[in-house]
Amino acid sequence: MSVMSAVPLTRPLHMPSPGSRGRRHTLPASEFRSLSPEDAISVFEIEREAFISVSGECPLHLDEVRHFLTLCPELSLGWFEGGRLVAFIIGSLWDQERLTEDALTLHKPHGMTVHIHVLAVHRTFRQQGKGSILMWRYLQYLRCLPYVRRAVLMCEDFLVPFYRKSGFKVQGPSEISVGPLTFIEMMFPVRGHAYMRRNSGY
Repeated sequence: MSVMSAVPLTRPLHMPSPGSRGRRHTLPASEFRSLSPEDAISVFEIEREAFISVSGECPLHLDEVRHFLTLCPELSLGWFEGGRLVAFIIGSLWDQERLTEDALTLHKPHGMTVHIHVLAVHRTFRQQGKGSILMWRYLQYLRCLPYVRRAVLMCEDFLVPFYRKSGFKVQGPSEISVGPLTFIEMMFPVRGHAYMRRNSGY
């Protein structure tokens, strides 16, 4: 409800800051990796602050965060700076054309659609483009997964322009509502292009 190379992002990606060559760091300046159940509390703290103040509802409660990070951690992505989680995405697999209420809590292992449940950025790191960067990395990673055909999400009206910039297309009003909140369903066609390039000798 809501943000590559051919190397899957389940492996840590270290990006040292400019001028850091020759120095020793205990922790990498930036690291992108899949999340684990041990990250659940940090995830939920960021999510709660980001969403409660805006809509009054969290896309995922703490037990649901743990649920998805246990069942499908490979469909999550966290951005860490100095070992601190600053932004994240959590997804799961879905097996129908449109999202239904079941999509909020279920992971369908044989599905070919990634349902992006939530993208959130820590309050001290907002307005820096991190959400867009993280979404771009996540979508590039999905292109490396041969079973993924598309990604879908639902968002409030004011977030539609943000996701359009990332390549999502409006599918129409979502059939899901949470109290007075209504949502727009959006879709990104993945199609596995990067996977095909990786296996074509390029």
